[in-house]
Amino acid sequence: MTRTWVPPALPMVACLLLAGLWGMSTFDGWVQNAFCSGASSSLECGDRLALVSTVSAGVALFAGMTTAAGWIGRRDDLLGVAVAAWLVAVGVLFVGGIAVQ
Repeated sequence: MTRTWVPPALPMVACLLLAGLWGMSTFDGWVQNAFCSGASSSLECGDRLALVSTVSAGVALFAGMTTAAGWIGRRDDLLGVAVAAWLVAVGVLFVGGIAVQ
C-alpha cells in the first residue's frame, strides 16, 4: 500500500487558520453577532452562548496543545489530530450557536 506524503506545512497552516477563525469567533464576538443579534432576549441567548463557548474552549485548549506538541516534536500524526480537534472546536461553536437560537 502506497501512502501519500503530505508536507508538514499544510496541516500547520490549517491549524493556524482554524485557530484564528476560532479565536475571532469567540473573542471578537462573531458568534454573538451571528446567533444572538436578532434574538428577542439577547441576554438570555448570550448566557447560553457563553456555555457553548466554554465547552468549545476546552476542545480548543486540547487542539492548541496538540498543535504545539506536533510542531515542536515534528510529529505529523499529531498535526493531523490537531486539525481534526480545531474542526471540532469550530463545529461546537457553530452547532451550539444554532442550538441556542
